[in-house]
Amino acid sequence: MLSGFLPAGRHLLVRSHRYPDLVAPCLGLHPLQAAGGQRSVRPQECFNFLLWLHIGLDFTPWCAPTQQDRDDQMKVFIGQLDIAMEMDLPVNVHSRSAAKVTIDTMRRRGISRALLHNFSGKPAAALEAMEAGFFFSFPPAVCRNQQRDRLIQRIPLDHICLETDSPALGLHRNVSRNEPANIALSCSYIAKVKGQTPEMVRDVTTQNAYRLFSRASR
Repeated sequence: MLSGFLPAGRHLLVRSHRYPDLVAPCLGLHPLQAAGGQRSVRPQECFNFLLWLHIGLDFTPWCAPTQQDRDDQMKVFIGQLDIAMEMDLPVNVHSRSAAKVTIDTMRRRGISRALLHNFSGKPAAALEAMEAGFFFSFPPAVCRNQQRDRLIQRIPLDHICLETDSPALGLHRNVSRNEPANIALSCSYIAKVKGQTPEMVRDVTTQNAYRLFSRASR
C-alpha cells in the first residue's frame, strides 16, 4: 500500500503493524499536498517519514502555477531520491506533465529501480525510461482512455506492472470508489491491448513486481 500524503501515511503505518502479512507500507511525499487546498509540496515537509516512496513531480499548470512551486517540488523530489539511494529502495513515481524532467532527474541521481505509476508521458520519454530499466504501471482508468493504448502497445510487457491507485482512477470517473480488487480490470485491459491472455499479463507483471520490489515476500 502506498501513501504520498502526510495524515494518510500515519494511518498506513498503523495498518501495516496490524496486518503485517497483508500490508507492506510504501511512504513518501507526493508532489501535491491537500492541506489548506491542493498545493505543491514544500521542502520543510520532507523529514517526517523514515521510508520514501510514491514521490515525483506534477507540473500541471493549475497545480504548480509558478516557478517557485516547481522548484520546491524538485528540491523535495531530489532529497527523496537521495534517501532512496542511501537506503537501497525502489521509488514509485508520479510524473504528470513532467515525464521527461522526472526521468532525466532520476537518471542523473543514479536511480536504477523505479516505477512510473499511471504513466501518461510521450513514447520518446517512455523509451528513455526503459533504457534506464524503469517500469510502468497503469490503473483501471486506462480502460476509459484509449489514447493510452498506443503507449501500452509500445512498452514491452516485461516493463509493465499492475496498479489500482485506489480509491482514485477507477473504471468510472466520479461514479464509484476504486478498490484493490479492480486490479483485475487493469490486467484484462492490458492483455486486450497487447493481444495476450490475462493469465500471461498477470504472471509477467507479478514477476516484474518482484524484480522491482526485491524485499517483498513471495
